[in-house]
Amino acid sequence: MKQRVAAPRQEPLADRIHRYRGVILVVSVPLLLVSFVLFIMPRAPAAPLLSVPANAGRKTVPGGAGSKSYAVIFDAGSSGSRVHVYCFDEKLDLLHIGKEIELFRQKKPGLSSFAKDPEEAANSLIPLLEEAESVVPAELRWKTPVRVGATAGLRALGAETSEKILQAVRDLLKDKSSLRFQSDWVSVLDGSQEGAFQWVTINYLLGNLGKTYSDTVGVVDLGGGSVQMAYAISEKDAAEAPKVTDGEDSYVKHLFLKGTKYYLYVHSYLHYGLLAARAEILMAGEGNSNCILNGYRGTYKYGDDVHKAISAPSGASLSKCRSDAVKALKVDEPVCTHIKCTFGGIWNGGGGDGQKNLFVASFFFDRAAEAGFVDPKVPVAKVRPSEFEEAAKRACRLNIDDARTTYPHVSVENLPFLCMDLVYQYTLLVDGFALDPHQEITLVKKVQYGDAFVEAAWPLGSAIEVASSP
Repeated sequence: MKQRVAAPRQEPLADRIHRYRGVILVVSVPLLLVSFVLFIMPRAPAAPLLSVPANAGRKTVPGGAGSKSYAVIFDAGSSGSRVHVYCFDEKLDLLHIGKEIELFRQKKPGLSSFAKDPEEAANSLIPLLEEAESVVPAELRWKTPVRVGATAGLRALGAETSEKILQAVRDLLKDKSSLRFQSDWVSVLDGSQEGAFQWVTINYLLGNLGKTYSDTVGVVDLGGGSVQMAYAISEKDAAEAPKVTDGEDSYVKHLFLKGTKYYLYVHSYLHYGLLAARAEILMAGEGNSNCILNGYRGTYKYGDDVHKAISAPSGASLSKCRSDAVKALKVDEPVCTHIKCTFGGIWNGGGGDGQKNLFVASFFFDRAAEAGFVDPKVPVAKVRPSEFEEAAKRACRLNIDDARTTYPHVSVENLPFLCMDLVYQYTLLVDGFALDPHQEITLVKKVQYGDAFVEAAWPLGSAIEVASSP
């Protein structure tokens, strides 16, 4: 039998503490001191283990509180005054103002109609100004810029008269507006500014800015007093642009937009907006109103000049009216001294990819809609220049009474000139800008932007510029 080995005897706990009392004392005293210090220190609020933003789970809306900016732009045109109010986020994307993507209001007549009463001209803007201010939050008005850009109507009045009107507008904004205002923000836009702003507007809305120049679209904007053409050209064509004399606008503007440099050909033709061209065509007819609807006897006033507008005994003649329009455009004079010209001896920009898609705005759309070959409820339509000629053929053979029934949407003051307007628009596109009569162009009133439509007008380009400025 094996002998059993006794298990080692367990040492009592009290004996162990007694034996290691020195070590325990050395360790415990510092721990007690640290605990005491921590106990008497002020306590910080407890922090969560994971910080969750208040808007977690919600889509962040660009331009939320604190990041919105507004711009108020007046378009003081020859046919009326219009105000546009835009709201941008920090990326300069448009935001809704209530249910609309912009506030747009208009009022007739334009500032140029008050040539002899500058104060009354300024006062005509008050209803538009009040409505514009009402949609800008009160806390943002002090930093919301307000600009007034007068166009061809004031340009036609001459420097002295137009400056008196502009000064009256400056005084109005200074005394009665809560918006951010600088004197030089009330001015007569030169034609190249108007054309450049219009090009920026349409290409911004189409999402083209930042792309190559060949991916942008060209613009023809037919106003009341002037017509602008603008499109991006190659650097090579820009280098070959003709030199202009002192005081004239250069043919090419350099723009830097969304990281891309553009060479923008732009030219404004004063006296060739739709309303101004009527006067030019009546003068070209040398007393014969070849474009006035049969049965109409009246006058046509543009600026300070009054012209007879009396139909020929046989009524309007499309061929004779077209001859007068060509003569008014000065297609063959003065002699073109450049490689290629549009009309009046003006360089055409060289053509190229930036012009292959052409968006045609303002009065082009309005007359097409009134003449019935474009649906006025559709903001964009594809047409060909030849459709203006076909519409002119129908209009020119009517007398004034039949025209009232045929064209119920044409205003009384425009009706006698409907044949003239349509003939001029066709002639401007085909003879003036050398478009093929069957080339497809885009008539545009508004451009779709997200889930909304925005007026295809130069003020948005101006708003983008001022909103981008410090």
